[in-house]
Amino acid sequence: MKQVSGRMAACYRYGSRRSAVVRGSAPESSSHPKLVNILGPRRPPAGGPAEPMPRYIGQAPHRHGSDAPAAVLLVNLGTPEGPGKRAVRRYLAEFLSDPRIVELPRALWKPILHGVILRIRPARSSALYAKVWTPEGSPLQTGMAALATKLQSALKAQRAGPILVRHAMRYGKPAVGDTLRELAAAGVRRVMVVPLFPQYSGTTTASVFDAVGAELSRWRWVPELRFVADYHAEARYIEALARSVETYWQRHGRGERLVLSYHGIPEKYFRAGDPYFCQCQATARRLRERLDLREDEMIVAFQSRVGRQSWLKPYTEEVLQSLPADGVKHVQVLCPGFSVDCLETLEEIALTNHARFLRAGGERFDYIPALNAGDDHVAALTDLVLRQGQGWPEFDPAWDAARASAQQMAARTRYEQLRDGRPR
Repeated sequence: MKQVSGRMAACYRYGSRRSAVVRGSAPESSSHPKLVNILGPRRPPAGGPAEPMPRYIGQAPHRHGSDAPAAVLLVNLGTPEGPGKRAVRRYLAEFLSDPRIVELPRALWKPILHGVILRIRPARSSALYAKVWTPEGSPLQTGMAALATKLQSALKAQRAGPILVRHAMRYGKPAVGDTLRELAAAGVRRVMVVPLFPQYSGTTTASVFDAVGAELSRWRWVPELRFVADYHAEARYIEALARSVETYWQRHGRGERLVLSYHGIPEKYFRAGDPYFCQCQATARRLRERLDLREDEMIVAFQSRVGRQSWLKPYTEEVLQSLPADGVKHVQVLCPGFSVDCLETLEEIALTNHARFLRAGGERFDYIPALNAGDDHVAALTDLVLRQGQGWPEFDPAWDAARASAQQMAARTRYEQLRDGRPR
């Protein structure tokens, strides 16, 4: 215990010295080699520049005996702050600058992006966002906030330990980095990142990992981290999708075909090893079996193609245009890869492709909403999070709040004794 106490006292004394350096005054001594490295850059070699100092973000002085909750961070793709052209351009610039989205040499892509695309596309996209924007703001933003709130309540009902739930966007706000820093300021030492993309893709899930890693690589004290890669085959997720379809059928009747429309990716990404196409097919098969549909009653298609290169097929718009010629007059569309409704579901599917189907000779088009903050979706995510959180004390069903409080008080008391030089 004397050795441990000595280390804690040294930690406190070093903290005082570090505070003095931060305030601008010199420490009593800087002869310790480790302190030399911390307090300043190495002396430059004769005639050479000073070696740059790495800069890491440190939190406020550690609060001994304070709460240290775990956190669940839900992450979705993103949305502009408003439907105006400037906000949309800012969002698209961040989104399309990600090399996970466009795998081209930056020297080739940046002139195209800034010289052509960002001069044309913001106006077009702004008009589309205006069609789905609500008085509360972006449908994706409000939907994510509602989902995080409901998941927080569901976890609190099942676990007594301190668990925070927050949401962030890979592009736009609230940014992943900003949200992680807010969690650190709240004392969080364990973070579970849940990208809300059921089917893994390098263009989505891996990009979230990049953002998390880029932020944490700048931290001095990195938290314990867990990352959910996908949940495309989770039983509760499949059940939530099936019940959403069955509920829609009960209220509005059943169509002749059920089209599952997933966001597309370039075909070359799939051929390079991205498992997205396979996981989309796996979700579709499980859902078809759960709904007891014949193979010809369900169609898997891919939407949102841009550019001239080949993307995953068949394309949703081509499928919907061809169905009336095959005698299908009533179609229903579900988008299992979108956890919360957004531009791609509310405008591209429910408006644009709806009109496309009717122009081709169809008579009735139904869009079945995303799972959003529905009870079945919350239950599926709760089950996923609780299982992924096993082994963390905050997720333990036997969490003892009184014991945790007593341990915090004891830690605070020991710290104060060391700080004040009082005998134990």
